[in-house]
Amino acid sequence: MPLLASVLAGCGSDDTSGPPTLNWYNFPDDSGALQKAADSCGRASGGRYRISYNKLPRAADGQREQLVRRLAAEDSSLDILGLDVTWAAEFAEARWIREWTGEAKARATAGTLRVPLRTATWKGRLYAVPYNTNTQLLWYRKDLVPTPPRTWSEMLDMSRELARERRPHYVEIQGAQYEGLTVWFNSLVNSAGGSILNSAATAPSLGPPAVRAAGIMRELADSPAADPSLPNQMEDQNRLAMEAGTAAFEINYPFVHPSMKANNPRLFEDFRWAPYPRVDADRPSRPTIGGIDLAVSAYSRHPGLAFEAALCLRNRENQLAAAIEGGLPPTLRGLYDEPEFVRDYPFAKEVLAALESASVRPLTPAYQNVSIAVSHTLSPPSAIRPESSVDTIEEQIDQALRSEGVIP
Repeated sequence: MPLLASVLAGCGSDDTSGPPTLNWYNFPDDSGALQKAADSCGRASGGRYRISYNKLPRAADGQREQLVRRLAAEDSSLDILGLDVTWAAEFAEARWIREWTGEAKARATAGTLRVPLRTATWKGRLYAVPYNTNTQLLWYRKDLVPTPPRTWSEMLDMSRELARERRPHYVEIQGAQYEGLTVWFNSLVNSAGGSILNSAATAPSLGPPAVRAAGIMRELADSPAADPSLPNQMEDQNRLAMEAGTAAFEINYPFVHPSMKANNPRLFEDFRWAPYPRVDADRPSRPTIGGIDLAVSAYSRHPGLAFEAALCLRNRENQLAAAIEGGLPPTLRGLYDEPEFVRDYPFAKEVLAALESASVRPLTPAYQNVSIAVSHTLSPPSAIRPESSVDTIEEQIDQALRSEGVIP
């Protein structure tokens, strides 16, 4: 990538005493795919830089806390930052990360899925490059449900019928007071044709779609579909319950597929997937995406090389390896036609369809407070009062958006 390096040279000068080490801070990957990407990109640079992969804490809150503290201190040892898809607006507003422009931006956006790019954009400017993404599907047992439901209403009716037959009938979903509950609500609101914030992210925009979303959550919590531990359940508890054979349905990420295959081969024979349920039969669902975006620190001593290295880390070869070895869906559209990827992701078609119609979490520097307002108000789901709960969320989001400064 010598041409790109020369184009970006104006971003900053690099140390001439020897090849610099670029520090990449990202989530802890146990598959080895991220370390391999760091090593291969260092070799591909022809000795112009090395990449040191530094593992952040496992929990997202811990990851953000470490990055925020070091960036607030203008720590120049941070070069490439793996950001949760909800952080770009906050970090950009704080001027902690650099904008992607020129050839670097052109290469970052070429062939990249549109919705993941939205998570890396703030006020019309690109501040990161999508590294990987994720989305939920409906997982179900074909021995219990020959034809999967298309809507939430159909799924709850099927659950009630299975309960009457004294067969496994729970709908496993994230009901604990944390980010997963916000994601559930956001997916339902968007699937109902609404959004949590207005298009300018200056005010809440909830209304009837949010009331419908809250009503679906309450209906599930009051029905036989609700696992007794719903108020405490996160993604992994959902996975374990499905593997234990007590559930008929599960709303979760693709990691549950290899887990079921390894942990319960008998049930795996009937483990199937389908699109995220719709709110209205005639309106496509819009599940919320996750993932990691790569940004370049405003305080990096080697910004030109950092942009180049970030592009290498998320190139075709490294995204394919991360998908196959680490289970991370890619953000490059072309990989969804790659035979090697499709072989290991038999649900690639459904994942791609979900990503192309997906929703993003509210894009705002105040996202942490917005998420807390949603998850605290809607917890536990059985206590939701659709209209009054949405009124409370609206009031608290309005206060969050009016606050000043970086979220602590």
